[in-house]
Amino acid sequence: MTSVDGSPRELILRVATSLFAALGYDSTSASQIAEAVGLSVESLGEEFGSKRELYLEIMEREYRAERASLVKALEGISAVTPEQTALVVHRVVDHYLDFCVAHPEFPSLWMHRWLADASDVTELERRYIQPQIDLVSSVITPAMDAGYVDAGVDTKYAFWSVVWCVHGFCQGGVLDREGNRQDSGDPAVLRRFRAYLHRMIHRVAALPEPSPMP
Repeated sequence: MTSVDGSPRELILRVATSLFAALGYDSTSASQIAEAVGLSVESLGEEFGSKRELYLEIMEREYRAERASLVKALEGISAVTPEQTALVVHRVVDHYLDFCVAHPEFPSLWMHRWLADASDVTELERRYIQPQIDLVSSVITPAMDAGYVDAGVDTKYAFWSVVWCVHGFCQGGVLDREGNRQDSGDPAVLRRFRAYLHRMIHRVAALPEPSPMP
């Protein structure tokens, strides 16, 4: 069995990502992954070494994809006025929401870790989360130093509030009046949640309405 691009390795990565995202690292066995891709456990081991090494490669790949997306979203922008600061914050929020909706395995993998999944695999937060925080901070900090953001804002908790909300929305969604879970990718649902996130961060940071970059 091969993936769309003809690579058995790529197929293993895709299948293992889906299983880790759905079941968690601890609840996914090497034999489950091997069976799902039509290989023996021995062949899987020859390709990746161990389940741990496979997981580490998947987390590295997920990080690189999100990092590239964030860098592209922030390319060429700066917060040189209060209004542009608001636009930068909007862009960061929109980037993260759109990436997680398009790649639901990403928030799922990290939410499993929040529940102590793969607790023996340490350093992933320092290696993959902190660089993203630092990148966003490098764009926002000058605006804070200039007084464009309310000095009383706890930026750490503002950042994590967005992450918590986005992950919960992507994984848990919201219920309609009949109690049915709405699809987070539904345009109307997504539009309403995006507007909520913008309003939430505006109120937390006391931001003005955004204006276009020059």
